[in-house]
Parts: sequence; structure tokens; C-alpha cells
Amino acid sequence: MGMLAIGAGGLDVALAMAGQPFTIPYPKIIGVNLTGKLRPWCAAKDVILKLLSILSSKGNVGVIVEYFGPGVLTLPVPQRATITNMGAEFGVTTSVFPSDETTKKFLARQGREGDWSPLTADAGAEYDRVIDIDLDQIVPMAACPSNPDNVKPVKELSGAVDQVLIGSCTNGGYRDIALVASALKGRRIAPGVTLGVAPGSRAVLEMIAKNGMLADLVAAGARILETGCGACIGQGQSPANDTITCRTFNRNFAGRSGTKGDQSYLVSPETAVAVALTGRFTDPRELGFEMPVIEEPERYLVDDAHFEHPSAEGKAEIIRKPTIGEPPRNTPLPDQLDGVVVIKTGDKISTDHIMPAGIYLKLRSNIPAYSQVVFECFNEPGKPTFAQRAAAVRDGGKAGVIIGRHNYGQGSSREHAAICPMYLGIKVVAALAIERIHRANLVNFGILPLLFADPADYDRIEAEDQLVFSGLRSQLAPGAPVKGEIISADGSRKSVIFKHSLSAEDIRIILAGGKLNLSL
Repeated sequence: MGMLAIGAGGLDVALAMAGQPFTIPYPKIIGVNLTGKLRPWCAAKDVILKLLSILSSKGNVGVIVEYFGPGVLTLPVPQRATITNMGAEFGVTTSVFPSDETTKKFLARQGREGDWSPLTADAGAEYDRVIDIDLDQIVPMAACPSNPDNVKPVKELSGAVDQVLIGSCTNGGYRDIALVASALKGRRIAPGVTLGVAPGSRAVLEMIAKNGMLADLVAAGARILETGCGACIGQGQSPANDTITCRTFNRNFAGRSGTKGDQSYLVSPETAVAVALTGRFTDPRELGFEMPVIEEPERYLVDDAHFEHPSAEGKAEIIRKPTIGEPPRNTPLPDQLDGVVVIKTGDKISTDHIMPAGIYLKLRSNIPAYSQVVFECFNEPGKPTFAQRAAAVRDGGKAGVIIGRHNYGQGSSREHAAICPMYLGIKVVAALAIERIHRANLVNFGILPLLFADPADYDRIEAEDQLVFSGLRSQLAPGAPVKGEIISADGSRKSVIFKHSLSAEDIRIILAGGKLNLSL
């Protein structure tokens, strides 16, 4: 709707609410020129999956995606929301559509027409890159296991599908659920298929309950799931081993569903309902009946009953019960840092890999307990866990180091992926690329994010090697390289140079051991 919505970690959000500034590096802008119009059974989800196949999830840190062109006028706000929602999967700072007459009509349906104002790019606006997408040429797509940028046309996929889940922040709006209900009306899902539907909000659930669509879903064999993140983060509906699950969600990182070795595909609601009806990968254009036409309601139901609005004084009491403790604090960055590499990872390590969700979310406010499952997916039976190895390094008086490659920290803004490693004594994360929000979270909790100046140095350092920095505090300056030394298990020494994009304020925070140690 023209909003510049930028993801941030919880500490940054809390500080912003308290009046502190929020900063990001000035971004590059990628313009996406949309032309044409989506054909029946082709969806906004297919547009964003197509763009993911072009941009991938690599190399887009510090970028904003701006959509423009005549094709924008053909997309209602909920479809624009699906597209911008998955901008996070590129690793971009944010994605934005113009605010136009379509936006105004959407706000009018919420009784908020008076809040509307036009917002679009200036004539002759320049972009760092422009990508042209003809909506007429979009076909049903699927992100295959186990990354959102592993995209193929649905018609190239085959085989049985055991589970279909529809909903999430990406595809849980009224239009999505109404389309699925309309396509299922008078029909039954295929034998052996489990179909779960999670409306994106209480308002959507109530609207489909009032117009009869909820009954159509139930009659078709769907299970109605709770509104919320739920299955998307592996909290319920984890698929059985060795089965295929098709989901209208935004992420399919390995194990995110709650099942190790999962085979999770991301699709549109149109494709999802086709798969549910046939029990196999099916291009919805081959269903043999016309796609239902969904008219937006004259008025959306607005349900704010569960909102607790701030008091006139702008203050709120923090209630801490036994399960909610004070967040742990880091120690200041030492000038002589004797580090040990606790783990070396590969490309595309998400915050789900670092800090699993699902059954562990109940531990979010118990950092000592939650830290025990950091990098749980890489633990091997009978061997010390990451948490045990990191704690041993910490208790031995040395600093823990994590080595990553490209896209380290991609995915959700889960700040526990910084808090818990910090609690275990991690002082440095060095990689070829670190995603923006995770990098900010590392800084906030006093962990030094560094980038290999020479990518070949990634191959020269291994787990259990030592990484030593002398005069580290004085080395840290905006734009200045950081020199260290790798000491291998055989005693050989190699110099290594790192770079970074830390600002003077970032450095001040890291030297102090994180924002919680500063008087803000």
C-alpha cells in the first residue's frame, strides 16, 4: 500500500518505540516493470516465485525492490501483499508498490478511505537495475526443496502429494481462502491427502463463516487450522517422514516444517487446491473447470477486539513471571581476541538452522535452555553438540567463532539467532555475506560480523582452528580492514583480512558488548 515496511529485530523495534533512531545503510533500488495481466489460475505467488528464480536469494542485501508499470493496475492490494511479503526471501531490505486508486478502494473497504494518499515514483526515476515481467507469460510455479529460490514450473513436477496446507501471512487473505473454498464447493479432496486451511486473520475466518465458505471447506474434507504462524514455523502439522507437502507459505528451508529431511514445496492457493483435489502435482489450468471469480466484499470485517491500545501516558508495565527472565548481557569486546571456530557452515544458513522454532518456541524467554538447541540440525548422535562445544570454548577463556559462507542468517528476523550464540560465548561471525537483519541483531548483542576480504580464506579455515585478533578494538573503524591470524590444528599460521560495513555507531555498540550495555 506504499508503506516502506522494513524488518527489524525485537530490540531495534523496542528501542524505536522508545524514541531511539533506527538506521540502515542507504539501499540500492531494483525496479520491477510489470506489464500485461495474469491469466486464470496464475497467481501473485507465481509472480514472486518467478522473480525469485531471476534474483535468487543470494546477493540482494541492501536492496529495495520497487514495482511499477501498467501491470500494477491489474493487481488488487491482497495480491500485491503476497508479492511484497516474499521480498524477504530475496534478502532485500523491503519491497514496495505505489499507492494508487486500487489502494484507495481497498482502504475504503476497511472504512479507512480518509487515510489514503497517492504515492508513486517521480517521473524519470532511475534504478540500479530494471527487471521486466510480463504477467501474461506467468505460469503456475513451485519452489522446490529446500529453498524458496529453487523454482520450477508446476507442469514439470510429478508424483503423489500427501499434505496440502493453505494460509500463512503470504496467502491467508480473504481472496485466497475464498478462492479455495469456491473451487472445493461440491467436491472432495483426493483420498490420502491431508488438507489444512489456516485463515490469515480472525476477520477472514469470521467472513467465510458468515458467507458459508467455511462449511464448503469442511464439507470438502479440509481441516480448519488456527490463525497464526503455526505450521509455517513447524508448530503443528509437521509432515510424516518421506512424504511430500505443498504449502502456500513463504519459506521451505530444510527442517522448517518440523520434520528432518522434509520435502516441502511452496505454491499458490490455486495450485494448492489443484493438488488437494488430484492428490498429485497438478497445474491448476488442467483441472477442467473454470477458475472461480472472487469479488472483494463491499466492506471487510474489521476486528480489533483483541488489540490492547497504549495508555494516554504511553507507558506499559512489563510483567515478568518465572518463565520470563531478563535478557542476558554480553561482555565488552576484548582488544586481544583469542577465538576458536566452533562450527563452519555452508551457503544459505537461515535463522531456522541457527535457532529452530516449532516445539522449542516455548523456550524463547529462557535463554539458558533455548541456547542448548543452537544449530541443533547439525548435531550428530554421540558427539558433543554445538552448544556443548561453544560452552567449553567459553568456559576455557576463549571466544567462540562461527564461520559461514553466502547468505548467512537469511530468513526470519529471529533475534534469538544472535542472543543464544552470544550467551554461549560467540564473539565473531565471519562469512562471505551476512543478511541485513541478522547482521543488525549480531551488532545489537555485541557479536562482531565480519566478511572475508578474500573468498578463498573461507576455504583456509576449518572448525576447531583458532582465529586470533590483536589490537582488535583499535582496528575497528568505519571502512577499515580488520587483520587476524588463523592458527590451524597443525600449528601453521596464516594471516587473514576481513572487511565490514559497520558504522561508527555499530562499532560503539560492539565495543560495549551490545546495546543493553549502553546508556541510550
